Amino acid sequence: MTEAIRKSLRESPKARWTAMVVVSLSMFGAYFFNYAMSPVKPMLESALGWTSSDFGTYTSSYAWINVYFFMLIFSGIILDKVGIRITGMGATVLMALGTGVNYWAIVTIFPDGAHIALPLIGNINSQVFISSIGFAIFGVGTEAAGITVSKAIVRWFKGKEMALAMGLQMSIARMGTALALAISLPLAIHFSYSTPILLALILMFISVIAFALYIVLDKKLDASEKDMETQEEEPFRIKDILVIINNKGFWYIAILCVLFYGAVFPFLFYATDFMINKYHVAPKLAGLIPSLLPFGTIFLTPLFGNIYDKKGKGATIMIIGSLMLILVHGLLSVPFLNNWLFAAIMVVILGIAFSLVPSAMWPSVPKIIPEKQLGTAYAVIFWIQNIGLMLIPLLLGIVLQSTNPAVAPNKALIKSSIKQSYTKILADNDIRLNKKQFKVAVEKTASYVVDSIVQTTFYKPVSQNNVNPVSLRNEIVNRNVSLANNLSLSGNTKAKLSSIEKVLLDETYKIIKTKKLNIRYNYQIDILIFTSLGLLALIFAFLLKNEDKKKGYGLEMPNIEK
Repeated sequence: MTEAIRKSLRESPKARWTAMVVVSLSMFGAYFFNYAMSPVKPMLESALGWTSSDFGTYTSSYAWINVYFFMLIFSGIILDKVGIRITGMGATVLMALGTGVNYWAIVTIFPDGAHIALPLIGNINSQVFISSIGFAIFGVGTEAAGITVSKAIVRWFKGKEMALAMGLQMSIARMGTALALAISLPLAIHFSYSTPILLALILMFISVIAFALYIVLDKKLDASEKDMETQEEEPFRIKDILVIINNKGFWYIAILCVLFYGAVFPFLFYATDFMINKYHVAPKLAGLIPSLLPFGTIFLTPLFGNIYDKKGKGATIMIIGSLMLILVHGLLSVPFLNNWLFAAIMVVILGIAFSLVPSAMWPSVPKIIPEKQLGTAYAVIFWIQNIGLMLIPLLLGIVLQSTNPAVAPNKALIKSSIKQSYTKILADNDIRLNKKQFKVAVEKTASYVVDSIVQTTFYKPVSQNNVNPVSLRNEIVNRNVSLANNLSLSGNTKAKLSSIEKVLLDETYKIIKTKKLNIRYNYQIDILIFTSLGLLALIFAFLLKNEDKKKGYGLEMPNIEK
């Protein structure tokens, strides 16, 4: 009986798996918000006037504070110094705060042309800047929470089903990614583009509550080991950072992490828009195809983690995953392979690759780095990863903008034409709207026109040199006003607006289609960038396997100790 009382709580499968589930729920909301804005990219462009460069700046802002102010490194040191509980609670609160700032920025009406000058970046739209600040604060909390959750899993599962536990933890978190990709755009179309962010804010508060529950379990674990004889490790020292960064195997994993995640996460940021532009998928359904990736990892990551636990072959698994990455992005870049079913199959294969590599990568770190340095080691890896997650989306946005220079101005032209049309028609018919109602009407109509053209037309666009913006705007406005003023408008304001909206949609669509205006993005160069990242990942996966042979880390050995 005494022996049973002294048994560590981690020896109870029920207790350790409960701890895993609870701590994983704290990351569910984070993964949702991380991609909640991505499917809404077309609406941000046509409704709010964001460009692809703006979107690239926003997605890269996730890593601003982590990279420039070394917050991830500090987070790892804090984690090793003060422990899982304080670090994790602080991290989840920061996630909620950042999401709140982002939501405020999206629902606030900023003056037209409002900009802020930033070093290196230059002038940036004020709304984009405030949204980016919120995303950056969120990024600090999410990355700190990520390394905290990883260390928590190691604490409960070392010597047991660690890779399976890490795989399941990632699966629960990635349910948030899958949900965001699948429902964000339909929610935005049905309600408002701010609705996915509001849902993310609610999920952030649930994350805080989930981590509070984990703290209760963690305290029970300490209590269960209070009277046990445990081997105390040396306390963490700052000089331990030098030990970590002088480890060649550590660097191979860190660089592999940057390359592999850089070829997947930024792809998901742009995937919905990519599906709409290349494969003509309806906006309401476009997010479902990229959502297949995280849905696949939900089931496969634990499976591959379980294989690693029992059979080993961690370095080999990373090589196979890198090869699959090259295959998928290489084929997605081929211009004539433009069927949506083909895209869905490629995304499923990418999901398998994304299940393989992380399932072996993260459980391999404790084999290379001692546990007392583990928080800092994960922090340094995540910091290096964040450099990639900052630079790669920014590069993708710049490349997309520079290789499609006409798209953003043409979308802006459509919006301004519709805005002028509404202004004249409402004035001619003495229909009064408040500022918010007018803004919503313009943004909704402009979004529908752009989405309809991109989804349903297959014309080769005319050269932008042959487009006269002033003449085209006047033609759209005059046609819209002429036809709308011939309507017999009756009923309440909502009914009148509905009749006007139909005219503006139909006529603007016809003119844009006739003029063959270019409003479709060509993503080929961006996808080739992802392919090159896969090639580099393969090289470093082979280097890691070779280093394991030299140093005997046991990456090819099972995790479960017999």
